[in-house]
This record gives sequence, structure tokens and C-alpha cells, in this order.
Amino acid sequence: MAKLLLWLFAAGKMGKLLTTGGTMLLSLVVYSWVFGWRYAAGFVLLLFVHEMGHYVAARNRGLKVGTPAFIPFVGAWVALEDVPHDVETEAYIGIAGPLAGTLAAMACYFAARDNDSQLLLALAYSGCMLNLINLIPLMPLDGGRITAIVSPKVWLLGVPLLAALFFYRPSPMLILVGLLAIPQLKAAWRGDPGPTPAYYDVKLETRLNYGMLYLGLVAFLAVMSYSIHGMIRT
Repeated sequence: MAKLLLWLFAAGKMGKLLTTGGTMLLSLVVYSWVFGWRYAAGFVLLLFVHEMGHYVAARNRGLKVGTPAFIPFVGAWVALEDVPHDVETEAYIGIAGPLAGTLAAMACYFAARDNDSQLLLALAYSGCMLNLINLIPLMPLDGGRITAIVSPKVWLLGVPLLAALFFYRPSPMLILVGLLAIPQLKAAWRGDPGPTPAYYDVKLETRLNYGMLYLGLVAFLAVMSYSIHGMIRT
């Protein structure tokens, strides 16, 4: 019986690894058809690092979390098997992905400068833009999870930002994000207290710290995206 339980546990772990590896490979193949395998490999790796930021943060807070899964032209995600018990934990997990993703993009940037590589420069730009868009203050994006610690009403500012991005570069994914955001926007408008009455009970200092970190990361990614875009030779 003990051996059977150990086998099932190992099989479960292996299943998660196969899901991550298989969906990564699928994304790599699909992106390779469009962008070439070198860029595809780098882009999938950037997505992986971003999601592992969420994964490590969730595990650090003692939450059960699935390994990353990928869908081509949709992105990647890690599924939380345990729900965060307070808004600070959600913000902590939410910001870990963009922070890890930004570090990966900067690694590409400095490697591009050292090697005069347009490929790495393109990956650095994609990484910056990927994380910047993800910081739009709207659920279910990371920006929505982070800014909830300041106030869920901040999500209302994400609506015009998402609309502007859609008109600048239309994408079905932006429509999907908008549709998924509707229930949370309604709750924010009504001032619903959250999953529990104490969910949003956070010290003012903590709110300010997360708010400043969020704004600083947004500003940094915006500046770097603009700067790197100007370096890419077309």
C-alpha cells in the first residue's frame, strides 16, 4: 500500500512536469513557425521565468500551486490550488512574476549590449512589454492583483488603459481580459468587502510600499521598453 501511494505521488509529480514540458514544447513549436526557433525559445523562457516568480512566491507563502502551463499566443499561468487568505499575500504573489520577468528581460538586454545581438535585444523588448502590459491594473492581470492592496477601485483605471491598448494594437486576448474583468469591476464599483470581511485589512505602510513598488516597476518598464525599441534595427 505504501509503495502504491509513493508511486501515485511520483506519478502526480511527473504528470505536472510533463504538463509544463509538453505545453512549453507546444508553444516553442508554434512560435517557431512564426518567429523562428531562436526567438521562440527565448520568448518561452521569458514566460517561464515570469511564471516561476509566481510559483516560488506562492510556495514561499505556504500555498499549494501547480507548475506552469502554456498556451501559444495566450501566454502561461500557474494555478493556485490554495486561495490567498488576504490581499497582501495576493499582491506578494502577483508582483513576484513581473519582478522575475523584468530581471530576465534585463539579462537579455545586457547580454545584447555585450554581444551586439539584435535577437537578444528583441527578446529584451518583448520581455519588458510583456511585463508592462501584465501590470495594467485590471483583474485577472498581475496588475489587478497587486493594486488591490491599495484599493480595488484602482481597477477602474485599468479600463481606459486596456481600451487604449486595444485600439493601438487590437487583439482577441485583450477582449478576453476585458470580459474576465467584468465581475471584479462590478464588485469594485459596489465596494464589496472581498472573500472575507478582513481580506483587505492591511496597514497603511504596507499599502504604500506595494503602491510605490508597483509604480516604480511600471515606470522602469515603460522607460526601458521605449529605450530598447529605439535600439532595434529594422
